[in-house]
Amino acid sequence: MAATITVSETDEAKELVAQTEADAVAERAAQISANMVSANSVSGNSVSGNSVSADSVSANKVKVESVDEILEKKASQAPTIEVAIAAGKFDSDEDFSKLVIAQVSYYVNVRDIPSEDGQVVGKLYNNSAGEWLDKDGDWYKIKSGSVTGYVKSEFVVSGDAAVELAKKVGERVAVVTTTTLKVRESASLDAPVLGLVPMEDRLTVVEENDNWCKVSIEEGDGWVSKEYVKVSTEFPKAESKAEEEARIRKEEAARKAALAAANRAASKGKSSGKSGKGGKSSGGGGGSYSASGGGPGASVANYALQFVGNPYVYGGSSLTGGTDCSGFTMSVYRNFGVSLPHSSGAQRSMGYSVGGLANAQAGDIVCYSGHVGIYIGGGQIVHASTAKTGIKVSNAGYRSVLDVRRIF
Repeated sequence: MAATITVSETDEAKELVAQTEADAVAERAAQISANMVSANSVSGNSVSGNSVSADSVSANKVKVESVDEILEKKASQAPTIEVAIAAGKFDSDEDFSKLVIAQVSYYVNVRDIPSEDGQVVGKLYNNSAGEWLDKDGDWYKIKSGSVTGYVKSEFVVSGDAAVELAKKVGERVAVVTTTTLKVRESASLDAPVLGLVPMEDRLTVVEENDNWCKVSIEEGDGWVSKEYVKVSTEFPKAESKAEEEARIRKEEAARKAALAAANRAASKGKSSGKSGKGGKSSGGGGGSYSASGGGPGASVANYALQFVGNPYVYGGSSLTGGTDCSGFTMSVYRNFGVSLPHSSGAQRSMGYSVGGLANAQAGDIVCYSGHVGIYIGGGQIVHASTAKTGIKVSNAGYRSVLDVRRIF
């Protein structure tokens, strides 16, 4: 369920409003044309033998409505989602007007026809979003990801309710589009640099204005120019049956491969006389910590702990000479035969999600905005934090956790 649907800045709502207004003007013109039929033009015609008089034309002439009246009538007749568009209730820079958002305990089935007898073509998970396409009785036709089908309207929200909910469940994300992004202490190019972020990293947006957005990084919250990031709001999307089956097969294969690699590494360590916790290569006190539990995940965590106190270096991946956060997790897992990308954003899609810290086990990768660490148990992580602190142990909940990924 890592895939997302993105609602970027769009003019679609404006275009639809303009088209609706144009249709209303055309309708009013047609009314005026119909009303111009005079008594003289129809007095010679008969309907069922009765002559149509000037009085009857006058009494029954077409009412000419104003454009505003026509627009109001159209809005009252339209589905809830389209009413919101015509009424212009949405921010001009982001359009949530066609969103439907699932509100269920787990997921709602998406079916190929508007009936409970329809075949299930996918699942729309709680707080996942889709695009509203049509309405058929109590069913909405939606498109979400690769899935197009029908959901029962009682299990989703739309219109104004979806707009408000989108602000709460949507994740506002800034994706870095430059080689090295400078995060500054205030919204100015003259402000001191708080930290650096690499290309394609994904940062949580906590505040924004027209030209700048405040993002969360390991060093704290800082400002970046929108010129160097792509900002959008993301929602989870539906998963088709084929995608679900492929995901399950991939996760199972990854678990088996990683477990085999971990067992090989553990056997190699024993034959070399290593304890699993190991001695730190340099620096501070990894020996004062140990991972909880057992198995390959605990072996990963204990191996990582021996490097506590070693330096942080932006862009680095050396566990002894200096590494950044994703370089740290990458290099630790490389020791166990697992290849991870050197990107905190990309590591958010590795392995499989366990749903949060409550389900975390030693060895899991804990993901934050622009940062990752390795869970060691007891509510703690080991991570390459900042240039000031280097590799250290922290409480896992010291920042908002975006996801927890299990590799083994």
